Amino acid sequence: MFSKEKLISYLATTAISLWLAASGPASAQLQIEIVDGVEGALPVAVVPFDFGNAEMQPETSMHEVIAADLQRSGLFDPLPVSDMIDRPTRPPEISFGTWRLLEVDYVAMGRWIPGSDGVSGEIEYHLVAVNSGRTLFSRAIAAGPGAFRLRAHQIADAIYEELAGAPGAFASRIAYVRVAGAGTEDEQFELIVADSDGHNPQTVVRHSQPIMSPAWGPEGRRLAYVTFATGRSNIVIQDIFTGQREIVSESRGINGAPAFSPDGRMLAMSLSRSGNSEIWVRTLESGRMERLTDHWAIDTEPAWSRDGRRIFFTSDRAGRPQIYQVRRDGTGIERVTNEGAYNSRVSVDPYSGLLAMVHGGQANFRIAVLDRESGRLRVLSPGRMDESPSFAPNGRMVLYAAREGERGVLAAVSVDGRFRQRLVLADGDVREPAWSPLIQ
Repeated sequence: MFSKEKLISYLATTAISLWLAASGPASAQLQIEIVDGVEGALPVAVVPFDFGNAEMQPETSMHEVIAADLQRSGLFDPLPVSDMIDRPTRPPEISFGTWRLLEVDYVAMGRWIPGSDGVSGEIEYHLVAVNSGRTLFSRAIAAGPGAFRLRAHQIADAIYEELAGAPGAFASRIAYVRVAGAGTEDEQFELIVADSDGHNPQTVVRHSQPIMSPAWGPEGRRLAYVTFATGRSNIVIQDIFTGQREIVSESRGINGAPAFSPDGRMLAMSLSRSGNSEIWVRTLESGRMERLTDHWAIDTEPAWSRDGRRIFFTSDRAGRPQIYQVRRDGTGIERVTNEGAYNSRVSVDPYSGLLAMVHGGQANFRIAVLDRESGRLRVLSPGRMDESPSFAPNGRMVLYAAREGERGVLAAVSVDGRFRQRLVLADGDVREPAWSPLIQ
């Protein structure tokens, strides 16, 4: 029988060595700081959208949200509004010579078209290439009270996809654990969901006992996580919109590291119900449990391949933690990583199949990405205690947890390592990030 302290230590450190049911706004918002920029970022202009004298004004400046999204991708350099000479709202209003003098390659613009009730309506938006004079797209999207920030993220996604050739991820969300009063009698754990830029944080669950290992369902509305609210580790699945919860594993010993299958029908996890930590899979509809590994070593931190046919996991069966893979039927176990003394906590890029992981040794643990086709492993982060990597749903960035002094922060880095940003709370530790799937 494991003590609670041993369970917490094991579950919280394998990557590096009564509910309070009321959901509500989180107490603080993540602030994003650009750490390393990219030379040669594409010059763009996002002109303030025209709302005229309409009674329905957005709760946020849409052009500011769009420009900030594009900038924090590392690929774009938005022109400050103060430098804009013209404020077009439609392609025929553009003076191309003016924008060429400003050395802008693309101009995004839009306007509000109110509906008959004066409250609902749509945002008409356009993207124009300055050098060719061609309109790349003209579209409209329904909007109404409370939806303007989301619509701004979705417009930024459309611009990103048009110019970068890959889906944007600005309209996705992130989940993370905030710890307030760490190490004190007032210690509180919160599982929080926020927009990808840190705005609109909402507390999913809060408790005085540890919460860890959040994992998204593929539809973007379910979260699986580990909680100690009952005094020992349980794995819970929660609908973040309705608040409905289901305990899916509460066996004696370790219940940890949940991971949804790509189709959302199964949940892989690390359980010690058989006496040792092994990889198990639960079919969620039937409740059927299957053990995939059976070894004296610790097997933990499962992550599904893109096609759902294999599961990657961390094991110390070779003496130190390394990444392995097993077929869905429990056969064909193979070692995946060979470079470095320590590799754990794998995350799979849903597009390319790249593997992000914690890589290191000698008290230095950083985020690295492995291209299995070439065998090349690239170290992306500069920290000494970086952990919990999670790919963006478009595969272009990796979100992870880092330490700054005695506090935890989140950071994101592009897969080529050229662009980094920090996501910082004004108070409390932040840890265990998980990036949601693309939100349609």
